[in-house]
Amino acid sequence: MTRALLLSVRFHDGRYHGAGDWPPAPARLFQALVAGAARGATLADEDRSALKWLETLGAPVIAAPAVRRGEPCKNYVPNNDLDAVDGDPRRIGEIRTAPPKVTRPYIFDAKIPLLFIWTSDDHAYDEKHAQTICKMAERLYQFGRGVDMAWAWGELLDESEIEQRLACHRGVVHRPSEGNTGKALPCPQKGSLASLERRFAAGRSRFTWIQEGKKPQQLFSQSPKPRFARVAYATPPHRFLFEIRTAMSDESFVPWPSERVTELVLNVRDKAARRLKEALPEEAGKIDRVFIGRQATEADKAARVRILPLPSIGHIHADQEIRRVLVEIPPNCPLRADDIAWAFSGLENTGSATVEPWSLVRAEGRGMLDHYGIDSREQDGFRVWRTVTPAALPAMRAGHGTTGAGRVANEAKTAHAVMQALRHAGVATRVASIRVQREPFDRNGSRAEGFAMPRRFAARGLHHVEMTFAQAVHGPLVIGNGRYLGLGLMAPQKEVAPGALLFSVAPETSIAMTDAPSLLRAVRRALMALAKDRQERVPRLFSGHEPDGAPAGSGRHEHVFLATDDTDGDGRIDRLIVAAPWAVDRAQQAPKRTDRAYFEGVVSSLERVRAGRLGVVALSSAVQPAPGDVLIGPSRLWESRTPYRPTRHTQRGKDTVAAVTQDVILECGRRGIPRPEVEVLDLKSGPKGGGVAARLCLRFATAVDGPVMLGRDSHRGGGLFGAAG
Repeated sequence: MTRALLLSVRFHDGRYHGAGDWPPAPARLFQALVAGAARGATLADEDRSALKWLETLGAPVIAAPAVRRGEPCKNYVPNNDLDAVDGDPRRIGEIRTAPPKVTRPYIFDAKIPLLFIWTSDDHAYDEKHAQTICKMAERLYQFGRGVDMAWAWGELLDESEIEQRLACHRGVVHRPSEGNTGKALPCPQKGSLASLERRFAAGRSRFTWIQEGKKPQQLFSQSPKPRFARVAYATPPHRFLFEIRTAMSDESFVPWPSERVTELVLNVRDKAARRLKEALPEEAGKIDRVFIGRQATEADKAARVRILPLPSIGHIHADQEIRRVLVEIPPNCPLRADDIAWAFSGLENTGSATVEPWSLVRAEGRGMLDHYGIDSREQDGFRVWRTVTPAALPAMRAGHGTTGAGRVANEAKTAHAVMQALRHAGVATRVASIRVQREPFDRNGSRAEGFAMPRRFAARGLHHVEMTFAQAVHGPLVIGNGRYLGLGLMAPQKEVAPGALLFSVAPETSIAMTDAPSLLRAVRRALMALAKDRQERVPRLFSGHEPDGAPAGSGRHEHVFLATDDTDGDGRIDRLIVAAPWAVDRAQQAPKRTDRAYFEGVVSSLERVRAGRLGVVALSSAVQPAPGDVLIGPSRLWESRTPYRPTRHTQRGKDTVAAVTQDVILECGRRGIPRPEVEVLDLKSGPKGGGVAARLCLRFATAVDGPVMLGRDSHRGGGLFGAAG
């Protein structure tokens, strides 16, 4: 049977000034027990044995009151160095610390105690030692800094009483994390007591005198640090998922238009807050702060309840209308999670001209959360995220950015606003690239300006955002000024297409870059041969033709892009890149899973190419390019590695440089790439202005992912760009 040792700590004032984060670590309680039980440098044998037994137990469960940070306070404290002013107490102001010591306390309800619960089975449990620890707890007199006066008491619980006591506690429960994720707190381990005794003994003789020549000198030695184990504690938020169901007997879903997401949040938020204030009138101030943000300060942000309507996604035919509402309650919320869940359960709406009456019903299935990267069972976080509802960012001035340079500056400001939105949302993971646009990323999504709300969210301040993080991030991810009103909700791209595969060409092959067109024609023929089905048909993805043999005429780039690259600049082909159309033409819809698998399967099976006079070219195994590769980026600066050929002929009498610049800008727009600032580095043309080939430098306001392959002959090696910074 499981037994538990419960130590409760209550503070005289509802303030804690101790170093480190909240909650106070179990190691700090262990030190406080030692300090309270010791008599000078001596511990009773009974107390010593009990503390050594406590070291053998696992990390405790901690229940702590909800806190908010107080205002910083500067203390100008004199240094203990009177000799520096010739021992004159009147000059003590000259030796104050610089800079001042800054303290920022945690503020909480002093009536709610801190609980530390150690559990052990019959084999490890020792009733005598446990009772001794309870007696030692009564001698505790402070917990934290000297100003944190506290007292404690101990109890011995049975297994049936443990969870009951935690359920009745009006605070946050912190449990040791099995996956080593969460806040790391120092905890007692075997040898902790001995390390504290060594530190105490060393502290009594930190200053020693040595004789060097005629004048003795004083030496200072640092005391050894105590020995504690670092244990991760997880405190996930409480999440309650509700479904919008009809109030009629069939209880079918009632879809709510995603463009009216803010109206839905205001509706359920105000009704839930009103219901909770009627039930708990003494908590009206807290309810206004955590529900509405009324009278809230910066310290209250971490405690605010988030209401997240979830548009239906996860399938190509999903209509992105709202059928579910997620209520997320942070662990530091001063209101009980089950009280908040009760306030939302059964909320009713009488309906309108466009939406029939409905009520909120607790959801049984939680599969939709997986589409938003919440409690995902597929993988540990995701790197690529896209908005489902647009993010509300600071609106640029009307009319700003009508010129090319102005648009680049506008995009740079918008990207900076996205970074600020991430900071305010508490996301510290480094961002590799940002893409901002008005159009939705999914077929059934809505344009950003469709979510505008008079006097609250201006249309020009709403943007759809795609972000690639350097490391995987967990959901839910919500950014922007409307993150408490349903805007800025992001979903991960779980299955990022391989996009491009690279082959290395054996050095002994020695094919000049001038022979790239011949090699690429052979590569295309080889891929078409590998892609043939049993009826000898080649799909459009590799042939670029319709089933009847006619050139593909959809106007979209639906077949693979090929290019060669001279990595070391010696004029010889070092690498071959095969890029899928969805990786180069970002304006396309996301590919199907079968298309991705088919592309990767065919391209990765390419091992050698018979290239006529160039001979048989052996290739290395296909690999996905690593982030940072010159052909992949991400980067804000991209330079030509092969000449760019415009998609349209320059009209007679027109400025060729201006025509090429405009052509590149239009080509980027068609490919779903942000508008660049174009610099023409070199330009060649035929005798009558035809056959234009240019080397370009493209500067983007935000980092852009590769491969970047543009222009008339981009499918056969032209217009390849490389990251230049």
